[in-house]
Amino acid sequence: MTAARSSVHPESLADELLARLRVHGAIPRHVAIIMDGNGRWARERLLPRPLGHRSGMKAVREVVEGALQAGVEYLSLFAFSQENWQRPATEVGALMSLLEEYIAREVSELREQGVRVRVLGDLSRLTPAAARAVERVVGETAANEKLTLNLFISYGSRAELVRAMRALAEDVAAGVLAPSDIDDAAIAARLYTADCPDPDLLIRTSGELRISNFLLWQIAYTELFMSPVLWPDFGRRELFEAIVAYQSRERRFGRVSA
Repeated sequence: MTAARSSVHPESLADELLARLRVHGAIPRHVAIIMDGNGRWARERLLPRPLGHRSGMKAVREVVEGALQAGVEYLSLFAFSQENWQRPATEVGALMSLLEEYIAREVSELREQGVRVRVLGDLSRLTPAAARAVERVVGETAANEKLTLNLFISYGSRAELVRAMRALAEDVAAGVLAPSDIDDAAIAARLYTADCPDPDLLIRTSGELRISNFLLWQIAYTELFMSPVLWPDFGRRELFEAIVAYQSRERRFGRVSA
């Protein structure tokens, strides 16, 4: 589903794709990405899994820069699922340390580039150091408006929906809401993404064909793009290829073609 590979320098091709997508059609307001393939990338190179996750940090920077260049307004990255807590303690610890390192390294540039960072999920399970890092980057970028970067950490979509249903039940029990008042908007307002538009484009890397419990409510009409590229090798070029492919599709939202 990606464009054919070329001998042209990747940066040159990325710039060509950027110019093309700017004139080719509408830019997706909200791009969501399931970042997959760090472990496989490390295994193919006979490296420890944590080194795959570390290499994935470069891809995060590339994609944020690409989103800024393309004019994307919201970028959602699935960084760490609730199920990931079941991984070996050493790997979980390494991932928490990488989160702290990413924030320490990137917070100044994110602030200067106009990126507002939000971290969404069950943050009560973060280590104290990771929680402090999250609080810092969220606070220091809160006033930015050019790009909203949603980092989903300790997140699961079914758990998010259960959380929303409980909030609705509590409002009904308290007399704040009547059962007949519960509709799509009432549910959406109680999700982590309440103030974000639904994703226009969902990208999954590494060639897997699963949603993996990510934004199940929000992606009802989202265009899907499955990239064979492992996450550490995913950059501006691959992001722009996905956007160009998105621009070629007709979004009907259940209606017939025009």
